[in-house]
Amino acid sequence: MRFSSSIIPPYLKRSKTMEEFIPWLYLRGISSGDFNEALGSLLGQGASGLSASTVVNLKRCWEEEYRDWNKRDLKGKEYVYIWADGIYPRIRLDNSESQCFLVIMGATSEGKKELIAIGEGARESDLEWREVLLDLKRRGLVEPPKIAVGDGAIGFWQALSKVYPNTIHQRCWVHKTCNILAKLPQSQQPKAKGLLHNIWMAETRHDANEAFEHFLETYKPKYEKAAICLEKDKDELLHFY
Repeated sequence: MRFSSSIIPPYLKRSKTMEEFIPWLYLRGISSGDFNEALGSLLGQGASGLSASTVVNLKRCWEEEYRDWNKRDLKGKEYVYIWADGIYPRIRLDNSESQCFLVIMGATSEGKKELIAIGEGARESDLEWREVLLDLKRRGLVEPPKIAVGDGAIGFWQALSKVYPNTIHQRCWVHKTCNILAKLPQSQQPKAKGLLHNIWMAETRHDANEAFEHFLETYKPKYEKAAICLEKDKDELLHFY
């Protein structure tokens, strides 16, 4: 049997650099005063001399790096696709309130994926998403993305329509698949997942439409809620064609 840590991701276990270990341990709730002992157990003598003040200074450096990154110039940048989602972390926060990180990824015309923005909020509201998008535009991202991909949270779509009105709305197939499968018994889920893949993996929009209708014909008679969950967003699910 292989040991698998529930605290440290596999790629970090292969690294011996403090700079990669410390942020993960900090976010997982290790107190700054306990770092020396925790890292000593993981890394041996290479962790000696790490004091609480060192961790506090590193945290200050991370905050400065994030602030600089969050103010970087985006003039001349263009993204064909963007993906947006609200992430609710299970990590130590500075207060007890629920916190949401508003994350936007982008793909350039060369196919390079980049992290564009990380905003903060208590929920995925129109106002909070609009603040993130307007900040990107203010810093130079004036060329609207061709397509934006997101889940069913209405706040992002409302904000996008106001800031980048010409961007096409594409519903995320990963979120949609999860929503549909949740309305089916477990015994039906593997087959249904395969039929859903046949839709968005189709070579042409015509083939996708045929696969779409096949799913509805298969499941609507007995599992109407699952079929309606797919059917109601057909246009926005197939915009990328």
